[in-house]
Amino acid sequence: MGDVRLKLGRPDLQNYARYFDVPAAAPDSPLSVTWAGVTTLLIDDGASALMTDGFFSRPGLASVGLRRISPSPPRIDGCLARLGVDRLEAVLPVHTHYDHAMDSAVVAERSGARVVGGTSAAQVGRGRGLSEDRLVVGSSGEPITLGAYEVTLVESEHSPPDRFPGVITDPVAPPVKASVYKCGEAWSMLVHHRPTDRRLLIVGSAGFVRGALAGFDAEAVYLGVGQLGLLPEGYLVDYWAETVRAVGAGRVVLIHWDDFFRPLHKPLRALPYAVDDLDVSMRVLARLADEDSIALHLPTLWQRADPWISVS
Repeated sequence: MGDVRLKLGRPDLQNYARYFDVPAAAPDSPLSVTWAGVTTLLIDDGASALMTDGFFSRPGLASVGLRRISPSPPRIDGCLARLGVDRLEAVLPVHTHYDHAMDSAVVAERSGARVVGGTSAAQVGRGRGLSEDRLVVGSSGEPITLGAYEVTLVESEHSPPDRFPGVITDPVAPPVKASVYKCGEAWSMLVHHRPTDRRLLIVGSAGFVRGALAGFDAEAVYLGVGQLGLLPEGYLVDYWAETVRAVGAGRVVLIHWDDFFRPLHKPLRALPYAVDDLDVSMRVLARLADEDSIALHLPTLWQRADPWISVS
């Protein structure tokens, strides 16, 4: 038999301290992006704002594996207050696994937002009792106007393996098992802020559809890397090519590497080696970024960032 060794523990984020340097947004910045764990991003120009996912409850591993789970209103309200959010144009789940979509309808309810995504995201909204006019089902490649933004959802795939594949066909009324939150439609999201003509690509899961982003442009990419470090190196190279290179980005910010079983009021840590290997992702993606002369970063929790500085 071959030498098969299980890597214990988790990556040490101190090894990547130099990457936590996304340019901070100035007080008068016309547009900012704030990361709040996993793939939750607040995109805000001071008058009009969008949020991806809005996942703040972050139930522990035992609850996810053994019990039924539901949104935590105190955690959601606390995080929205920390972000200064009282009004949103839309909440956009990148797909509908619980660590992306479980809180989306509650965030929409709190902020007057619409839930925008696929048919599965709409079922999460219906389970919360949102009216049909608050649910927007998009089509791949078709722009949607949301306040100051034009958002284009582009068909994508979940990173392999997808532990809960399929679509959600009935309203989701928590508490439910985590497996009820099937992946649904997975999207790459192109956000165009029309007043500044700034463009941002958000890839929530480390998956792609070949050629899907051809013809689109974005100066900056927030790139999901969950599970990426366990995949063959050739997959990482293809993923970079089909996302970052495809849109001609000058800056990449890596997201979905944090341990989402841990609440946001505790210091962040990377996912354990049992489910991901951030060390591998950083080694390969840093090499690719260097080859392409692209700035590579890790985001700082709660920091208002300006990823367009010096790249537009």
